[in-house]
Amino acid sequence: MRILVIEDEPGIANFIKQGLEEESFAVDVAYDGTGALETALSGTYDLLLLDWMIPGLSGIEVCRKFRKTDRETPIIFLTAKDTVQDTIFGLQAGANDYIKKPFAFEELLERIRVQLRPKSGEHETFTLGNITLDTRTHQVFKNHEEIFLTQKEFALLEYLMRNKGQVCRRTQIIESVWDIHFEYNTGVIDVYINALRKKLGLQENGPHIKTVRGVGYIARES
Repeated sequence: MRILVIEDEPGIANFIKQGLEEESFAVDVAYDGTGALETALSGTYDLLLLDWMIPGLSGIEVCRKFRKTDRETPIIFLTAKDTVQDTIFGLQAGANDYIKKPFAFEELLERIRVQLRPKSGEHETFTLGNITLDTRTHQVFKNHEEIFLTQKEFALLEYLMRNKGQVCRRTQIIESVWDIHFEYNTGVIDVYINALRKKLGLQENGPHIKTVRGVGYIARES
């Protein structure tokens, strides 16, 4: 899951970024409204975390302009403006939720999870043959036996299973799972793929993660 944090105070932005990355989210940060809107509209984000009082376009303006193009991606205001009228104004501009500063990170994390929770009728789990991944409980099972993965292993497996049947390019994986946006030795992906194959007991005659030479990987059923 990728989140765009729009916050002009570096200390707060870094605190949120670090905390969310420890929870296996990929996080980008924008420090002004004009750049934030451009980034939000040009990238693929699962949620926007938006401060109200930022340079350039205000958070309200960013929210309104973004909503003209995207009406689905959740937006959470995170701001020191704390009156009832401010809250109503923010929600009317198109936000899904409103958190007042100062805030507890645990509350912010839970508010984010609520917004990212699958809508009624949608699956909260992903399957690959006899392997099941549950994004809410952060658990992986094979034949109903739990397989314990590291955070990065889980994030990598989730990305591949979300895109099951599609080739996932190395650059896409490195950006989505490791949150790196420049030339990087993607050989680290091979190490994690091999670890997943070993832990999950993946073989070619069953559900497997296939290497597409020179391109990336694809998760396939048998």
